[in-house]
Amino acid sequence: MKLISLNTGGPRQVTWNGQTVRTSIWKSPRVGRLRVASLNIDGDEQSDLSVHGGRAKAVYLYPSEHYEYWRRELPAMELPWGIFGENLTTEGLLENDVSIGDRIEVGTAEFLVTQPRQPCFKLGMLFGRDDMIKRFIASGRPGFYLAVVREGEVAAGDSIAFTHRAGSLSVGAIADLQADDEGKRDVLKRAAELPALSGSWREHVEADRGVTLRGR
Repeated sequence: MKLISLNTGGPRQVTWNGQTVRTSIWKSPRVGRLRVASLNIDGDEQSDLSVHGGRAKAVYLYPSEHYEYWRRELPAMELPWGIFGENLTTEGLLENDVSIGDRIEVGTAEFLVTQPRQPCFKLGMLFGRDDMIKRFIASGRPGFYLAVVREGEVAAGDSIAFTHRAGSLSVGAIADLQADDEGKRDVLKRAAELPALSGSWREHVEADRGVTLRGR
């Protein structure tokens, strides 16, 4: 397992559907080692902290293996590393093999897996497609967010290793609830009991163990 690309980006103003939006979803590969702090990576910044960033979503990881799928789905588009807004483009970490609560070490930094990605309209803005959010969810390839357990430095080419395996629900199983949670009360109950699950997901499942996650 290794880090294929390290990507960061700062805020910019973008016009989308007649509105001006401040966003940091555009990321570009970086060369050399960068400092990982508790809330982000050096040179990276979240624009809307009400829905992005914070300790539970400090860093976004996306598997490089998914790019081949998207090249088939979007053959007319160039898809450089970082195009999905990820900070870490990785090899060897897939959603169904990684659990909420797992810890991974990259370079001298350590991270905690907290939740699958829940895409917002800015992903559609990045790709210039109103259907991108629907397609992204349907793909079953969400990537996942990380909290920073130990600050350090990372660089493209660094090896990745698990430092702890939680043995809990996989990122893929949690993501599946977003698309369809019908008949999955047991999974919802297990999800609510995961200490590493991010607050936005936990609040929803704890409100009512039978509540649907659809649309979040």
